[in-house]
Amino acid sequence: MTSMIEYVGAKSLTEWLQAAGYRVNETEQNGIVQLLSASQGIGFAVRLGNPAPTAGQYLDFTFSCALRVQGELPAGLVALWNASRRFARLSLQGEFLVMEMDVVVAAGVSADHLRSHLELWDRLLQEFIVYLREYSQNAARLQTPAEPVEAPSEEAVAS
Repeated sequence: MTSMIEYVGAKSLTEWLQAAGYRVNETEQNGIVQLLSASQGIGFAVRLGNPAPTAGQYLDFTFSCALRVQGELPAGLVALWNASRRFARLSLQGEFLVMEMDVVVAAGVSADHLRSHLELWDRLLQEFIVYLREYSQNAARLQTPAEPVEAPSEEAVAS
């Protein structure tokens, strides 16, 4: 029988991420513990969510990637991501563009279920960077005035 994971803590999540090949640093800010890691050079955090009845244990956690915005974000970038993607949401929080994905373990989940969420998060991180690059390139192309095209002369059309 598969044992079910009904809550997580900083230690169990650290071990889980390390077993999957991620480096993890635990930090604490204002009494809130979060784990810092990265995938292919893209930093992300794992924030613990709702507390379980046992101290230091939690019923859910959130993967979070915050990128500092330099300049203006193209209009519609956040809305298009949220309308075209499932599982992870994008929001603008101050000067940061933040992608987040919640993982709930409250009713009991398998280790495979948790691993699938980590794999999904990793894939979404990669898609996020590609999405930002392509969206920015498309927005820049749309803002660049098109070069005027000369109409062919009547002589060129007749020949």
